Amino acid sequence: MTDTCPPAEEDLAALTQDIRACRICAARFEGTRTAHIPRPVPWLSARAPILVCGQAPGMKVHERGRPFDDASGDRLRDWMGIDRKTFYDRNRIGVLPMAFCFPGYDAKGSDLPPPPVCATTWRRRALAAMPAVQLTLLIGGHAQRWHLGRAAGSVSATVEAWRAAPEGVLPLPHPSWRNTGWLRKNPWFEAELLPELRLRVSNLLEDR
Repeated sequence: MTDTCPPAEEDLAALTQDIRACRICAARFEGTRTAHIPRPVPWLSARAPILVCGQAPGMKVHERGRPFDDASGDRLRDWMGIDRKTFYDRNRIGVLPMAFCFPGYDAKGSDLPPPPVCATTWRRRALAAMPAVQLTLLIGGHAQRWHLGRAAGSVSATVEAWRAAPEGVLPLPHPSWRNTGWLRKNPWFEAELLPELRLRVSNLLEDR
């Protein structure tokens, strides 16, 4: 008698395969400065208690095929108080960006916003396939507006009001180096929010 995966994991495996095969944005990406082909980077989990909801993969993640495998990921892991091994353990952490592919660069060399069609096509299905999530980290404005709706203001206002977020949700700024100035101007983030973030992460991962 062979072991079988739980139904949620079977559904997730099929969904992950469908996402990896997605080419909805092929023409859009071909028209960007990088003229790249789609490379969806799903990192979903039916067992992880923590879900990281970011914006979209950057160029390095596009090339490496693993979410947050860059300097922003290093900062995020420091914020969470975990190492790379823990972050990439799908029994512990799942990652669901607002778009699964690198969207390309604008004229100034900054990442383009995630195409809304990606979330429209995949997001609710992906969330439904991850029933074990107890803590959702909303990184940046795109994720905050999708999950919080009208309750989301600017990123600064939403993060500063983290205590008013729904149960099991923490809003965060993007860990990009571009936000280093924001972090310096808002010392409360490191003094007040990060200890709470690390405590929640530690409690959820304690027995895993």
